[in-house]
Amino acid sequence: MIHEAICRTGPPTGELQERQPERLPYSSLFTSLLVYHDVDSRSGALNMAIDEALLETATVPRIRFYQWDHPAISFGYFGKYDDVANQDRDIVRRWTGGGIVFHGQDLTYSLVIPATDGAFKESSMSIYEKIHRAIQLALGMSGQTTELWRAHAPSGAGDRALAIANFAEDFGGGAEIRRRSACAPQNCFANPVRADVVFNGRKVAGAAQRRTRRGLLQQGSIQDVNLGNGFAESFAKALCPCSRSQKLESLLVARAEEIAAQRYGADAWLRKR
Repeated sequence: MIHEAICRTGPPTGELQERQPERLPYSSLFTSLLVYHDVDSRSGALNMAIDEALLETATVPRIRFYQWDHPAISFGYFGKYDDVANQDRDIVRRWTGGGIVFHGQDLTYSLVIPATDGAFKESSMSIYEKIHRAIQLALGMSGQTTELWRAHAPSGAGDRALAIANFAEDFGGGAEIRRRSACAPQNCFANPVRADVVFNGRKVAGAAQRRTRRGLLQQGSIQDVNLGNGFAESFAKALCPCSRSQKLESLLVARAEEIAAQRYGADAWLRKR
């Protein structure tokens, strides 16, 4: 989610930021954060719907961690169904932008920032980088030394390279105001963009965003790196030292089931492009 897929083996051309993530200057992104460790088996459609429901109902920042017990693919809002149609997997179109993500062995997360939170005022690129620095710090605590990718690009091109779909939403239906995605539809995990997390020359964490009047949703995947024990907790604490765990509310899951039936599980949504 996010613009991810298969990692390539050789280091891509570009400039890597300094190593030793535990020494990077970093300030927490949030003053409060609810953390959901979602261990239930869910379809791709329901996973996407829960993320939307979290944004729809959020009053404070929230992060949900989940994994997949079956092979799946998610692809970006602007992606073409024909690019994934021949895959023998659970296939779902995301609400966020980006390319193809192969799920099954990854740790997936969705992070929601309501429009009332101070972090929402920051640029999408700033939020993206701060979240990935938190991932970098958490990996550093388990002994994994990573970098944030910084590709050679003219000034301002980093934002354009970041696979983000930005939207203005009025509650009568919503209107797209901007689309930014320089990621090819296939194998986006093999091609880092600015501020992606890179380990031994391979992209191991990337994400995509959607911004509405209600808030911002970032959907991310972390794969092909040893997370060790307690990674999710360390990641959440790096985002907010005062984070606390909470179970998904039954009413929220019920709302997500409605959204899944109307949108993510519908053939018209899956094949819309």
